[in-house]
Amino acid sequence: MTQIMNAITIKGLSKTYKNGTQALKNIDLEIREGDFFALLGANGAGKTTIINILTGLVIKSSGNIKIFDMDIDHNHQAAKRLMGVVPQEFNVNVFERVHDIVVNQAGYYGLNRKQALDRAEELLNAMDLWEKRNQVARELSGGMKRRLMITRALMHQPKLLILDEPTASVDVELRHGMWKYLHRLNDSGSTILLTTHYLEEVEQMCRTAAIIKEGQIIKNEPVKTLIQLLHLEEYIITVKKIQNIKKLSQYQIMVIDDHTFELEIDREHQLNNFLADLPKTGMKTTDIRTKGFRLEKLFINMLKD
Repeated sequence: MTQIMNAITIKGLSKTYKNGTQALKNIDLEIREGDFFALLGANGAGKTTIINILTGLVIKSSGNIKIFDMDIDHNHQAAKRLMGVVPQEFNVNVFERVHDIVVNQAGYYGLNRKQALDRAEELLNAMDLWEKRNQVARELSGGMKRRLMITRALMHQPKLLILDEPTASVDVELRHGMWKYLHRLNDSGSTILLTTHYLEEVEQMCRTAAIIKEGQIIKNEPVKTLIQLLHLEEYIITVKKIQNIKKLSQYQIMVIDDHTFELEIDREHQLNNFLADLPKTGMKTTDIRTKGFRLEKLFINMLKD
């Protein structure tokens, strides 16, 4: 049986800037090969500092980091080849054609012209950018620019993809399309490290999440385990017509419109108990779904502690 290695191993990582700001405080973190890992935290918590150290943009104050089995201090270039990075900021030449941007990127990593062209066509099609290949980057929408950056990061087929707020400025439809592609990429064996403010993305895509607060990791668990820490579950209930809602006064309910209400229920009481009481009102359900952003509530509660 093949042993799974770490894609990222961080030991005792600290960073203090010249102005005295201690951005990271002796962090230990392991991300397993093949994981879809989320790094969560408020602005200024240290997420981007970690990514910038991983990619060589910021020099750490102390600690050790390995990308797979490559120590970034002793094998920086080899480690860098294993990573594809999508930063928050759009950092391509806006006057360059989309096709040239991704083909040239492949050349930096040693792909020959034929390989680069084939890879560019494959990825631009996957990201719905093929028809825009001859446009200059500045003509793209915000969502298209974000997809272009993901395409560029994938040109050398990295084992580790680092995404810093990848769906910022991307509309909902395009965001879901990107989720599907990233799922397929992860299923094919790529390790993905994601930072995001869309907590829905974490619930939908990630297996593991770490929460960083003031430069320290305060939680590192499977996403499902984090969700289990919540004492409450939230549902959206749709009925043919809301009536006699006062008969459910023992439950936490917020009416949204004539057909929809939110239910917040203690995890110790099963939803079945509520459903057993619902017929007393005469209401008939047409849809019941779990409300999203459960992880966001946990995240906010942890940051308050």
